[in-house]
Amino acid sequence: MTSSHTIRPFASTEEYKACVALQEDTWGQGFSERVAPAILKVAQILGGVSAGAWSADGRLVGFVFGMTGLRDGEIVHWSDMLAVRPEARDTGLGRRLKAYQRDEVLSRGVEKMFWTFDPLQARNAHLNVNRLGIVVREYAENMYGDTDSPLHRGIGTDRFIALWMLSTRRVRDCLAGAPLAAPSREHPAALVATGDVDETESVPSPASPDVSHETEGVGVAIPSDIGAVMSTDLSLAVEWRHATRVVFRHYLSRGYEVSGFERGPTVSRYVLTRIPEADA
Repeated sequence: MTSSHTIRPFASTEEYKACVALQEDTWGQGFSERVAPAILKVAQILGGVSAGAWSADGRLVGFVFGMTGLRDGEIVHWSDMLAVRPEARDTGLGRRLKAYQRDEVLSRGVEKMFWTFDPLQARNAHLNVNRLGIVVREYAENMYGDTDSPLHRGIGTDRFIALWMLSTRRVRDCLAGAPLAAPSREHPAALVATGDVDETESVPSPASPDVSHETEGVGVAIPSDIGAVMSTDLSLAVEWRHATRVVFRHYLSRGYEVSGFERGPTVSRYVLTRIPEADA
């Protein structure tokens, strides 16, 4: 489905306030981590991105916000928030917002963008890995601490740190619509790949972590709908968090990166491969 929304920077106090309202609609009323209008505006002045997506009737239905600064001595952009209202999801708007953000920071001479996402959220993984072409080389345990957002209830805020290398062929091809190569079924499972989990279960359970594989690639499974798992059995969702944390931290600290993702009906799967020598 093609998105017809207009994307542009926020230009008035009312628009900045509308962005705050959208944050609360997304992450909960009174969400303590919301970004205030003044910060949205100042970040924009200092080379960041504060932009919204408007429907034909002038309603704010999505936004993207990020800051530009130094990381390890290099000028980079950190994308802090992106949200799309439910009625505008699955229209390609999230991807368009990221593409807009990429164009903006490239025009400022920035070549790398970072952001975080929950490794257990399959929808976000599909967008980030398959549609945008990011890789992941860092895992942050409980990055944001305990928040008051209902989206984070009970399972903590462990995060992947996405690395978007903006000018690479991988990224250009993904944005042009070329699919990434499908993850190889030959990669052994560090956790719950095809033989170790019953993928016919409506609410799958994790297997015990196995970090003994030292091959070129390993597979790591997650539930395809962590929200459904949380609603059915929160303790099971916590098990998924703990099990995947062990595996991701082990391999990402040993020269692997998340380079692929495959969605399934009940179980989805990341593929981790060794970081190419040219990038190590």
